Amino acid sequence: MKKYWSFLKNGVFSIVVWLAFFVISVVVENWLETNTMVPAIFALAVFLISLYTDGYIYGILVSLLSVLVLNYAFTFPFLKFNFSIPENLISAIIMLIITILSSALATKIKNQEKMKAETYKETMRANLLRAVSHDLRTPLTTIYGCSCAIEEKLDSLSKEQLQQLIQGIKEDSQWLIGMVENLLSVTRIDTDGVKIVKTPTVLEELIDIVLMRFKKRYPGQKIFVDIPEEFISIPMDAVLIEQVIVNILENAVQHATGMTKLEIKVFTRGNQAVFEIRDDGCGIDKERMENIFTGYFEMKEAPVDHQKRSMGIGLSVCSTIIRAHGGRISVENRKEGGCVFRFMLDMEEEESE
Repeated sequence: MKKYWSFLKNGVFSIVVWLAFFVISVVVENWLETNTMVPAIFALAVFLISLYTDGYIYGILVSLLSVLVLNYAFTFPFLKFNFSIPENLISAIIMLIITILSSALATKIKNQEKMKAETYKETMRANLLRAVSHDLRTPLTTIYGCSCAIEEKLDSLSKEQLQQLIQGIKEDSQWLIGMVENLLSVTRIDTDGVKIVKTPTVLEELIDIVLMRFKKRYPGQKIFVDIPEEFISIPMDAVLIEQVIVNILENAVQHATGMTKLEIKVFTRGNQAVFEIRDDGCGIDKERMENIFTGYFEMKEAPVDHQKRSMGIGLSVCSTIIRAHGGRISVENRKEGGCVFRFMLDMEEEESE
């Protein structure tokens, strides 16, 4: 199916461009009353088609068509094919040379862009691996330490101490489950051949599910919701978008020091739905904000207790999910204090999808 659409797109582009330049050639010939500029106009058409289509076939076909049309309609004797004249043969050879060089140049540029994209992806994966290694070490150590303490000193531990150790194991296990969910989401999206499947999702139902999931983890944290009263349906992978919102909410609870208000606001702008998650906490350092969606950044002032929760992995996953949906995500500090995470999703499915 993908090859079919690529063939159709390249074919339509070639035909439209060539016809446009054919019309220009006729207009120029009638305006200047000479056909000396026509070969150059067709050569430009061949160059553009060779440059912006995949492979060599489209450029070569258009080049041959241009040679035939030049020979038939713009070269004496008119409305007849005549390749015995040296100028006609030279024009045909020049056209083919332009086609081959242009196609080779375009292929080289596309390969370089592909290599650059692969290099960027490998860098992101390396950063993700570094962040995962950093973030998993502490909760695993805590779980192991608590379980060893219970095993070795069970008889001497008070009920409060035992409860504290069990609570630590529970919290770290929950955090690890969330980390695994994030990593599985990234793997699912990055796997070749796996694409986001969007289904119409009612905004109000989406927010209800998010609040339900979030309050299981943070029952004491109140969230203010501001969404339109009218019915809004958005094409999306609802599970992944729920994960994005929950990740950002959890990030605020864990890192927005001094926060007293956490809010979800959704509104429409044109054919897009804009989601904003706001807090009134301490905001984000400029240094961290520059790399906040890349998956990793150095923790220069790590907590004394080696707190396991860093915002790198979760927000990297959020960025990956939103980009896979064709949307945009950003973050900025608010003038009144705190920060706002904002992402946008199209409310209408594109035909190509």
